[in-house]
Amino acid sequence: MAAFAIVLWILLNLSYILTQDYGEIQYVNGVENQISVLPDGSCRCQKELSKWDKLFVMLEDSQMRENMVMQSVDEVLKVELQSMRSEMLHFVANFAGTCTNAMDSATIRITSQLDKKLTHKLEEVRRVRVQNESEVKSVCQQLLLASRDVSSRLGTLETAWQTSADAKDHQPPIEVGKTSSHYLETTLNSLTFELQQIKAELRASRARVERHTLPTGCEMAMVFPMRSKKIYASVHPSDMTLSSFTACVWVKVTEVLEKTIVFSYGTKRNPYQIQLFFDHFAVVLSVGNETSQVVAKNVVFPGQWKHICGIWSAENGNATLWVDGKLAGFALGVAENYNIPDGGILQLGQEKNGCCVGGGFDESLAFSGKLTDFNIWDTVLEEEAILSLATYDFCKARGNVVGWGVTEILPHGGAAFSYY
Repeated sequence: MAAFAIVLWILLNLSYILTQDYGEIQYVNGVENQISVLPDGSCRCQKELSKWDKLFVMLEDSQMRENMVMQSVDEVLKVELQSMRSEMLHFVANFAGTCTNAMDSATIRITSQLDKKLTHKLEEVRRVRVQNESEVKSVCQQLLLASRDVSSRLGTLETAWQTSADAKDHQPPIEVGKTSSHYLETTLNSLTFELQQIKAELRASRARVERHTLPTGCEMAMVFPMRSKKIYASVHPSDMTLSSFTACVWVKVTEVLEKTIVFSYGTKRNPYQIQLFFDHFAVVLSVGNETSQVVAKNVVFPGQWKHICGIWSAENGNATLWVDGKLAGFALGVAENYNIPDGGILQLGQEKNGCCVGGGFDESLAFSGKLTDFNIWDTVLEEEAILSLATYDFCKARGNVVGWGVTEILPHGGAAFSYY
């Protein structure tokens, strides 16, 4: 507004100056033009200017004044623009600081919300775990009460037999036989019916508990909800150079087909370095190639947790399979004198068959179910250690090549960790 007022004032002055009479006073070389008197008394007068001369003189003067006004306007505008520029820079600096503070506060709020959500989820996990434990305790109490009830009824039955035996001395044989046989038949039918009910309830409780629990001592499992070429997990050990190994895992499969991969390790040259998979109800461990393998038949059933260990040594090609701590399969000459190289890809739930992680997957080979406590050692474990892993040390031991809960495992697709 100040610049506009100055420009308006200059234009008003210019219009006032242009209205003045430019013919009254003339200057020639800086000296006032006045009438001079000659020695003879005559006057030396200038020729009076015509209207056109006056007009041209006025135009020249107005042009000069216009240039002066334009120069003044340029100077004023330059000053005003510089002032506006400094104000804009000051505004931008203040606004940038405000944005930075707002972003910092937003980051703090988001972090706080994430912490609250994580804490809430952990509390839910603990609550579910306590609920599962209470459910298991309730089932155990029901079993105890049922066993006591059965013992009581068996005692009653034994007493009835003794009573019937004592009554033989005081009643006719025919009447005693009829009374005791009828009583025993009724009691046995009642016991049979109640035992069948208890058995059905125990089966239902066991199935319900098995669906929502892990092997004792395990708190985390990898869940594969369905068969899909996009659902798998990649394992990233530091070194996979092996001349012998022991690989163990707890598995509960949803469905078994002709070939269901539990885990596989392969390189670009050979995608079949190590494979542990199910062939219907059999477990197969292959080393070096698909045909060099050991098989354990009729040991896997859908919906049941099974502890499986595969052991191999290059020294004599000795390969064994252990299920629930017991030897289930044995073979000699499996990849004898062969060394498994490093630099490959280790995956859970899918076969390594491509150039990179996630490449060349086949949906028919995908694993669906749960697995936990996956470990690999670079040595051959003894029978006592395998039995301990399957019966006592659930999810406590850690492999020196792959350690469950220590080595990085990344789920892909719909695979996810589940905590109990």
